[in-house]
Amino acid sequence: MLEIVIGNKNYSSWSMRAWLALELTGAPYRELRVPLDRPDTARRIREFSPAGRVPVLRDEGLVVWDSLAICEHLAERFPAAGLWPADRGARAVARAVSAEMHSGFQALRSTLPMNVRLRRTVGPLAPEVLADVTRIREIWRELRSVPRDGEYLFGRFGIADAMFAPVVGRFRTYGVALDGPEAAYADAVWRHPAVVKWVAGAAAEQESISKYDRA
Repeated sequence: MLEIVIGNKNYSSWSMRAWLALELTGAPYRELRVPLDRPDTARRIREFSPAGRVPVLRDEGLVVWDSLAICEHLAERFPAAGLWPADRGARAVARAVSAEMHSGFQALRSTLPMNVRLRRTVGPLAPEVLADVTRIREIWRELRSVPRDGEYLFGRFGIADAMFAPVVGRFRTYGVALDGPEAAYADAVWRHPAVVKWVAGAAAEQESISKYDRA
């Protein structure tokens, strides 16, 4: 059986991305959660991950780390799940925006850390954070302007949506205002059954990481 090792659902955005992709496959799996920011966190994670980070996917002796690599592996392992768009051109764009999310938006990540349970309105955003928000909105708006069957970036919920789901959570946490197609898309992401399941798991957790709760 597949096994995924994740951090706290409330705080671990990278874990959320890989977990959502796995949930979308419909395959049975075991979930192992390692609470973050504890004295034994690094030791426990290294029992599973050569990189010492979560998430980690274990698949019949194969160990895959890094969220995007896990998503790619799952797309190949379960082609019927349609984690990438079927159309070659759309698939290339989906990979491009997923990679952009994977490697970019550092200002947004550091200023607005993921905290599903928190609700806090922030003041005016720094220019570099505002630039990240503007670029993300641009991606969502452009992709949702293409007629598709479905309400997600490429129609059905897939890897690209999983990559941006934690950003939707960040916008909700810190009161980043959205309107138009971006607001409709964010609402659709947050009510997707897999996202609802993750959020419920985050709400049930007891751990608190004060440096993020004070963000």
